[in-house]
Amino acid sequence: MIRIESLFVYPVKSCGGIELKRAQVNACGLLHDREWMVVTPNGRFITQREVPRLALVKTALRDDALLLTAPGLPRLTLPLVRATRAESTEVTVWGDTVLASDEGDVAASWFGEHLGRDVRLVRFDQSRARPTDPEWSQGQPGYSAFADGYPVLVLARASLDELNSRLPAALPVDRFRPNVVLAGCAPYAEDDIGSLKAGDVSLRLVKPCTRCVIPSIDQATGELQDDEPMRTLRSYRWHKTLRGVKFGQNAIVDGSGWLEAGALLTTG
Repeated sequence: MIRIESLFVYPVKSCGGIELKRAQVNACGLLHDREWMVVTPNGRFITQREVPRLALVKTALRDDALLLTAPGLPRLTLPLVRATRAESTEVTVWGDTVLASDEGDVAASWFGEHLGRDVRLVRFDQSRARPTDPEWSQGQPGYSAFADGYPVLVLARASLDELNSRLPAALPVDRFRPNVVLAGCAPYAEDDIGSLKAGDVSLRLVKPCTRCVIPSIDQATGELQDDEPMRTLRSYRWHKTLRGVKFGQNAIVDGSGWLEAGALLTTG
């Protein structure tokens, strides 16, 4: 039986993730996943592709706050509920223009000092939905916050193990930034699964995840390593239609509820 091996949420896009034993799920994915994002002063999104040092920002969630740490800086605490509502502003992530609220000058200065550039930190404004591409979901609606394109990334542990068997040195799962890691299935089984269901939550796997340079960035040092694993993946995981390396599957969410590590999943 396929089961959930582990769950991860990444509150700030391209910053450190948090492994969870239990995660609340809604239409935009795991609660608080990619809910915050670092942007340029004119609102364009920034990721590790451009600034690998984002990997050094570690995140933690309390019931009332998001906690951020980075080398040489004091901890930054951002309340999940503000005393006063911030005004919305438009920001861009890939080809989408979305609404966000600015987290203020203290957060901007904190990230600016860490990254050595002028940036702002923004939070997704849920008053304007960000739909996923319906072409890949046969018209079924999907929604995401600041994720690249889809709310949930699914990866089988066996797929990572198989890739690592081909590499000079094994890579940890954090290089690939999945939300849901599967156990109990064959390598690349996620390519052929239509849906995964646990309780009231159903994940519909709709599009292969094409990989960029981020898996080549050491998440512990924030440094770009060599050309692995991309060189090896290109040799056997090239997707002709998408013109990229595929590893993992993007999913949209049908229903809301909870996912738990260890839970058995029904496939469709």
